[in-house]
Amino acid sequence: MTIPYYNILWISAENEQLIIDYAAEKKSKGNVHHARLKYSLDSVPIFKRQPFIEGLLNRAYSQVPRRRRAKVLINPHAGPGGATRSWENDVKPIFEAARMILDVVTTSRSGEGIDICEALDIDAYDVIVICSGDGLAYEAFNGFGKRADARSALQKVAIAHIPCGSGNAMSCNLNGSNAVGASALAVVKGVRTPMDLMSVTQGDRRILSFLSQSVGIIAEADLGTENMRWLGAKRFDLGVAQRIFSKKVYPCDIAVKIELESKDEVKAHYKRIRNGEEGQKNDEPSLSSTVPGPDAAEGLPPLRFGTVNDQLPENWQVTSHDKLGNFYCGNVSFTFSLRRQASKGGAHCFY
Repeated sequence: MTIPYYNILWISAENEQLIIDYAAEKKSKGNVHHARLKYSLDSVPIFKRQPFIEGLLNRAYSQVPRRRRAKVLINPHAGPGGATRSWENDVKPIFEAARMILDVVTTSRSGEGIDICEALDIDAYDVIVICSGDGLAYEAFNGFGKRADARSALQKVAIAHIPCGSGNAMSCNLNGSNAVGASALAVVKGVRTPMDLMSVTQGDRRILSFLSQSVGIIAEADLGTENMRWLGAKRFDLGVAQRIFSKKVYPCDIAVKIELESKDEVKAHYKRIRNGEEGQKNDEPSLSSTVPGPDAAEGLPPLRFGTVNDQLPENWQVTSHDKLGNFYCGNVSFTFSLRRQASKGGAHCFY
């Protein structure tokens, strides 16, 4: 039997036995569950046991810290309503086997995630684990964004996602999966990685968005099917179909600043970022403004282009659309996930 180091959760010696806790592959493709192996240590001298265990743990956690401290937020009403069951049956056993330090809160109202993260002791946790859909992750980001030390909070505490909602786009993009067990393993073994956030202004409000902003069919297919959450991701299909057949339109003016106009510019920009070179033009803020420094305790950085109430800069292009059906602005690759009930199981993420 071969177990990848990535799947090893913990190794210990108890009662003359070597105990290996690991994430075993499930029959459903791409998912895992907690499992345990035991081997006799009768023939192994005591002085050799701990060095052997420590060596294996070093390989299993070569790039990540052990025993991560997690603030777990569970929304029992997310999506079809199975978040609590997924936590107890699939996620918690993996986290406990990895000896993670857990502080678990079950949310009871909309906006509670914002309040929790706004008041969180960021020195006490390594990661916020969201057991919900994308909405509670949105609340976590915006809770950090409301803090006086917003930059420090966003840089210091990771936000991870266990897919328990309808869309689960965050898990698709960060974990490459919308399988609960595989996502839990990614929290244990994942390498902290920065991600882009968008600032959105509406009236006098400034909010943070990690996924997308949309007007029209896609937005209403989500907001207009809140009463169909029991359908899971299928509610989005139904919502889109309803609005297509009704031929509903959303007149609006769209103002756009084109950052990279040609494919050659996109390729050159990608190459600069890949090589670790500066990606912005000389007259724009540097990426270095988002990494820890003397001002890391400050709030969110100032808006580059002002708010919706400010006058548009001259280099923005404005177009009017009287019969707009859908406007979508995405920050990540995948918009939502769809679970297919096939003989081999499996789950797929869609643009």
